[in-house]
Amino acid sequence: MKGKLILQDGTIFEGNAFGYLKDSIGEVVFNTSMIGYGEVLTDPSYYGQIVTMTYPLIGNYGINLEDVESKGVHVKGFIVREKSDNPNNFRCEMDLDTYLKQNKVIGLEGIDTRALTKILRNNGTMKGIITLESASLEDVASKLDSFSNTTAVKTVTRKEVEHINGDGPKVAVMDFGVKQNILRSFAKRGCDITVFPANTKPEEVLSINPDLIFLSNGPGDPEDLEDVIENIKELVGKKPIVGICLGHQLLALALGGQTSKLKFGHRGGNHPVKDLEQNKVFITSQNHGYYVSQMPESMKVTHVNLNDNTVEGMRHTQLPIYSVQYHPEACPGPQDNDYIFDKFLELV
Repeated sequence: MKGKLILQDGTIFEGNAFGYLKDSIGEVVFNTSMIGYGEVLTDPSYYGQIVTMTYPLIGNYGINLEDVESKGVHVKGFIVREKSDNPNNFRCEMDLDTYLKQNKVIGLEGIDTRALTKILRNNGTMKGIITLESASLEDVASKLDSFSNTTAVKTVTRKEVEHINGDGPKVAVMDFGVKQNILRSFAKRGCDITVFPANTKPEEVLSINPDLIFLSNGPGDPEDLEDVIENIKELVGKKPIVGICLGHQLLALALGGQTSKLKFGHRGGNHPVKDLEQNKVFITSQNHGYYVSQMPESMKVTHVNLNDNTVEGMRHTQLPIYSVQYHPEACPGPQDNDYIFDKFLELV
């Protein structure tokens, strides 16, 4: 079936729709990873976004449910140059088209993803709609204008407290859209993990007497989460606190820093980051549209992005507080960044 992508600036790409055949609106972004599309689809940080994969062939090893990062697909739409209809891998459980149908997500293939990526890179991310209708920008302008992602974290966070047994340090995880591999990374180190919904009050988190409080990744603008920021302020100084991605940004805001939106975000598995404490460069996996634009006075920079010099990590000068912007739990190939979880636990 024919489908089209209509961007907020009026650009239209025509291709073939697949997956769940129903119109969908979101913020159009691009990801430069060559593999890992299953993890991209199920990463809650992508909630509210239509994701374009820059690598031309997607779906060639199919989908397996062992590698998913959450219980479902969170993207609003999925754009590829070419999808594979005949995946071949011993772990394959289904093809991409079937998976999107099951999770009610529309896909679009056959468009010039290089041209789309250049538009997003030059003009910045923008809203868009994947539609099956013969529509123009004028027909969908009001729908695009009304789209909002301000309640993204509320949508993706778990509704109940979850406990994962372990014999090691007690870790309280604040779930703003936590990826499963983050929980696995703590679990394989023997941690006793309690996962809390995003808006859990500080007194309830502290009631389990955690050795470490972890602020997770998640979708959307950190400045929308005013209640969460106030909760984090109340936790500062009471227990060691660490964070990844959105958690890193929320921590900066709670300590008096500022965040801003990147022009087109960092999304992919090939971002060079320098660890200033080790004087080493690591290739990292990233997925974020916001960054810490003004550091809190109490924090020092520990990591920097070598592409654009943005802050990728920070540490408190006096308190046991440490966070990184990138995803050390992701495995874009090498697993060099896994050491960050050991650094987190050193604060216990």
